[in-house]
Amino acid sequence: MNTLLAQSTDLIVPDFWDDACLHLSKRDRVMSKLIASFGKGRLHSRGDAFSTLSRSIIGQQISVKAAQSVWERFLTVLNLPTNNELFSLTPESVLAKDTVTLRSAGLSARKVEYLQDLAQHFADKKLSPQSWALMEDDAIIEQLIAIRGIGRWTAQMFLIFHLLRADVLPLDDVGLIKAISINYYSGEPVSRSEAREISDAWAPYRTVGTWYLWRSLDPIPVEY
Repeated sequence: MNTLLAQSTDLIVPDFWDDACLHLSKRDRVMSKLIASFGKGRLHSRGDAFSTLSRSIIGQQISVKAAQSVWERFLTVLNLPTNNELFSLTPESVLAKDTVTLRSAGLSARKVEYLQDLAQHFADKKLSPQSWALMEDDAIIEQLIAIRGIGRWTAQMFLIFHLLRADVLPLDDVGLIKAISINYYSGEPVSRSEAREISDAWAPYRTVGTWYLWRSLDPIPVEY
């Protein structure tokens, strides 16, 4: 259900974070080490649903570094600043550009179609962001995956990075599985069931466990 949020400058951070870190540190030795190494960081949201979903679509099936590069080029072709992007991108700014212009940012034809469809959903008010705070995670996922280009992984990224839900476990995320393999299985292959079993100790804060495992691969926090 709804997660209470605390405001920190222009960022929204989850108020459960400190409690989650204490819980994970007590329940999981690996988490205790990761939190000690990266404990000053926090997951945060900038409070813009359309930008978060757009960035998630752009980041599908490519590396974090490549996604950042394409994202910045995408903003550039929209004549938007890259240093304050989450407050600048609007559905109207995407719909105002033709397909050729959007593809010049390095986007595939399919991703351009997905972004245009997403923008149209927001412009036509087919989504109801005001109701998300009262909805369960699975209900939000079902609503989002009805949009072209948004699968379960993208919907889960939205739950994590926009709605700041506490207990999301994105088992389709390659980085999470890789990090579990490295940190818990000495680099050996890990099945989804093994990953889920490891995460049982993190509940009800599996989002936080996931975030620290991502940071074990890259000290720069992941953002969408």
